Amino acid sequence: MGVEVYVGHVSAAVTEDEMRKLFSVVGTVTSVHLVVDPDSGEFRGCGYVRMSTEEEAREAIDLLNGAKLGDSLIVVKNAPPKTFKKNGSGAHGGKTFGKKE
Repeated sequence: MGVEVYVGHVSAAVTEDEMRKLFSVVGTVTSVHLVVDPDSGEFRGCGYVRMSTEEEAREAIDLLNGAKLGDSLIVVKNAPPKTFKKNGSGAHGGKTFGKKE
């Protein structure tokens, strides 16, 4: 299943593929998704990367927090615990949007 990390301060110019390439230096990336506003479709400047193991997720946090991706320094930290609303929608404290690979 893998372990998810939160990635913040992501430039709007960054693609999921670029994020996957950066995180692959620490291990196997099983999914990447960038968060967009459901109403406007505007990128929210953050995303989630799922690493294949907890060890790889910890290494990603240790090595990539503060790394330059695109034109900004990213923040990498533990993803908040998933929470689901009664209707079954949502994760990370609310709905998630974007393309999972």
